[in-house]
Amino acid sequence: MSKFEQLDRLLESQDGMLRTAQAITAGISKPTFYQFVRVRGLEQVAHGIYLSKNAWVDSMYLLHLRCPQAIFSHETALFVHDLSNREPLEYSITVKTGYNPTRLKDDGIKVFTIKTELHEVGLSIARTSFGHNVPVYDKERTICDVLRSRSQIEIQTFQDALKAYVQRKDKDLRTLMHYAKLFRVEKILRQYLGVLL
Repeated sequence: MSKFEQLDRLLESQDGMLRTAQAITAGISKPTFYQFVRVRGLEQVAHGIYLSKNAWVDSMYLLHLRCPQAIFSHETALFVHDLSNREPLEYSITVKTGYNPTRLKDDGIKVFTIKTELHEVGLSIARTSFGHNVPVYDKERTICDVLRSRSQIEIQTFQDALKAYVQRKDKDLRTLMHYAKLFRVEKILRQYLGVLL
């Protein structure tokens, strides 16, 4: 099998998305890979990530590949967990303090930052509609995040999410209160929950 046939198979198995690192792992040199990219007319969509012209783009997965430390949060996480019926116009992610989010913000992504020690609190995995796994905060962390950032989020979005959360059978109020203490939103959360519970 030629190197190009090998790359064609790799491209097909990845639904039209190919990364430079995958090609190198498969034993294909960079010059051969870049020649393949040119000949097949692949489009570079991020550093080291290429798409064929007819590929469907899984933008959540693509964003995860571009910025592996990013965790989907806020409105995006609300939607993923069915705590909002409005699909967000832009993705919301959280990164560690110190990460330069300029390029992500330029691409229309809402970027929040958090101290390193709190970055992975409530981390879980969700499947995109294309079947890829991406990092997302769990429901309880998301409620706390939205509460912390309530000045940047529509009040209706937050209230609807909290009502939806309270009605869920899989809610974990103990974890929610633990996170609320960690993120210093316990007092205001108790006020909201006092009305809803």
